[in-house]
Amino acid sequence: MSQESVFVGIDVSKAQLDVALYPSQEGMVFAHTEEGLGRLVDRIKPLWPTLVVLEATGGLEMDVVAALLTGELPVVVANPRQVRDFAKATGQLAKTDALDAQILARFAASVRPEIRPRKSAETQDLSALVARRRQVLDMITAESNRLRTAPSCTRKNLEAHIAWLKKCLKELDKELGQTIRRSPVWREKDEILKSTPGVGRVLATTLLADVPELGLVTGKEVSALVGVAPMNCDSGQFRGWRIVWGGRAHVRTVLYMSTLSGIRCNPVLRAFYQRLRLAGKEHKVAMTACMRKLVVTLNAMMKNHSYWSPTHA
Repeated sequence: MSQESVFVGIDVSKAQLDVALYPSQEGMVFAHTEEGLGRLVDRIKPLWPTLVVLEATGGLEMDVVAALLTGELPVVVANPRQVRDFAKATGQLAKTDALDAQILARFAASVRPEIRPRKSAETQDLSALVARRRQVLDMITAESNRLRTAPSCTRKNLEAHIAWLKKCLKELDKELGQTIRRSPVWREKDEILKSTPGVGRVLATTLLADVPELGLVTGKEVSALVGVAPMNCDSGQFRGWRIVWGGRAHVRTVLYMSTLSGIRCNPVLRAFYQRLRLAGKEHKVAMTACMRKLVVTLNAMMKNHSYWSPTHA
């Protein structure tokens, strides 16, 4: 086995870790504990695996990734949808933890997903704060919608909960601001991003936390990461509509709101939007094009460490 490439798939659950090796098809199970993680690394490291792949599981995988990285192992956290599509393509329709681990190992060997640098601990904390802010905002919206049709007997409770959630939101905003100000690098990036008309605190913080690749990749790549890159739908002589799909949906949502503001206060975006509308483009098409232009511009600004100016944009 030492003479051939070894690929490892790990299915992560709350209680245990199902591990599969490819091409040997060997399977193992470890407890999802600190001791189990240590045994996992000790078992895999001597194999010198080419790639270790596990799925994103809403945070359960974080300690596993940290342990593997500490053991200097090549780790990739794969998109669950991509792995499931791969399983269907190979005819594997059944789903168990052991089978999922085998599929992940085969996926690693066949697809060879690119190893991306992991977020630093500080960036992970910032991302967690941004995610929590988004959750609190969603709860405020839900409770406010309930308040509109709530009977008098529940209105007082709803109003108290909304007031408490708004207080939490203010505290999170304060903590996010303090976190960014503590880092000279983040502070500079935040100032560069917010120098662009239409880009406010929420988009700047979201990009810093959830698009760490900003300024390190090309404009096309950052558009695909956010999910605003047009994709072809052609076959033979048929030419279909260009669509946007995939990417980081929560980032795209915030980007949309900033673009909506930008086509009013940003002269470059406003002129671009109006030109597209005069050319007969629908509002959604023009907005998507403006979103792409905005994120590509921000990516170039971060790459060149330059503040916004109408000439450069």
